[in-house]
Amino acid sequence: MPVIATRLAIASAALALFAATSSGALAQKKYDTGATDTEIKIGNIMPYSGPASAYGVIGKTEQAYFNKINAAGGINGRKINFISYDDGYSPPKTVEQARKLVESDEVLFIFNSLGTPPNSAIHKYMNSKKVPQLFVATGATKWNDPKDFPWTMGWQPNYQSESRIYAKWLLKEKPDAKIAILYQNDDYGKDYVKGLKDGLGAKAAAMIVAEESYETTEPSIDNHLVKLKATGADVFFDVTTPKFAAQAIKKAAEIEWKALHILNNVSASVGSVIKPAGYDISQGIISAAYLKDVSDPQWDNDSGMKTFLEFLAKDFPEGNKLDGSVIVGYGVAQTLVQVLKQCGDDLTRENIMKQAANLKDFRTEVLLPGVMINTSPTDFAPISQLQLMRFKGEKWELFGDIISGDVGG
Repeated sequence: MPVIATRLAIASAALALFAATSSGALAQKKYDTGATDTEIKIGNIMPYSGPASAYGVIGKTEQAYFNKINAAGGINGRKINFISYDDGYSPPKTVEQARKLVESDEVLFIFNSLGTPPNSAIHKYMNSKKVPQLFVATGATKWNDPKDFPWTMGWQPNYQSESRIYAKWLLKEKPDAKIAILYQNDDYGKDYVKGLKDGLGAKAAAMIVAEESYETTEPSIDNHLVKLKATGADVFFDVTTPKFAAQAIKKAAEIEWKALHILNNVSASVGSVIKPAGYDISQGIISAAYLKDVSDPQWDNDSGMKTFLEFLAKDFPEGNKLDGSVIVGYGVAQTLVQVLKQCGDDLTRENIMKQAANLKDFRTEVLLPGVMINTSPTDFAPISQLQLMRFKGEKWELFGDIISGDVGG
């Protein structure tokens, strides 16, 4: 009897070992091009030169953050190899750099490439290649289209959501406003204008008295400001990138145009827009935020802000803490690290997108309280909440509630 029991025990142990080995075989590491046991190769395209070069610091921040992650052992034992190229905010150059990253460098995916026109130029290419175009650095609404473009996802709140929030506020606070709009003549600018018009609804035609577009190749937008002031508008909706936003603030002051100035979030950086334009002439500007602002003393004892400032001091000392783009780069890099952690040992392109579409109430340390990152297979808009803010003294002051402005793709 003991002999039989022993043999049974040996047999069951062998079966258990076989089962464990089989399940281990099923759970083997899975890789696509760009991933190995030791490396995750990530591509990125930034305007380190050209009209939108103020945003180049986002790529530099991400590189510094990934260096920090690598120094601590990487993600699941793998180091991030971050390859970032300059496209000068020129769509033909973006196409060239994307092809180089995918076909020559053989990256696993392209992450947080900047700008609406540049990302639009590679949108179809990335999806035809089935290479993730992940957390693009643009708030165009079209990135939230998982049905037609399952390999592309945004990160920041989309421009139409943001515009709708301004529209809601204007209808309540200034229902008789005469609005003049300055916008960049591309998908980025037009998205903001559409959101404002949709948000104003039936009152849009009466409230919007002028629309002026500009090209990124123009050296100055001064003449557009002069034209807009001449309309008698008392609200100026400023849809520009940082270089032109600083110009607009200066010119409005110079021609003594006292309209209420609403400035889009992507140009609300104190360091790269407000300070260069002048604190004195920036008082009262309205914008919206989803990230904490280093210049706001309410975050002085905030643990997340302390961690961010420690990162700057130790890992990115050349980063300007007042530049809003630095905190954007940090927040989106943290989000990517979460996605890669969720991937475990399945570093296929399909699983990258699957995990990016499975973020539940995720928070980076720099999001405003109450703002959460949520995605699903049918929702590729990670952040859709913002809070209004007004510039006062040398910093932005938040006011009102966290507002959601969900808009589909």
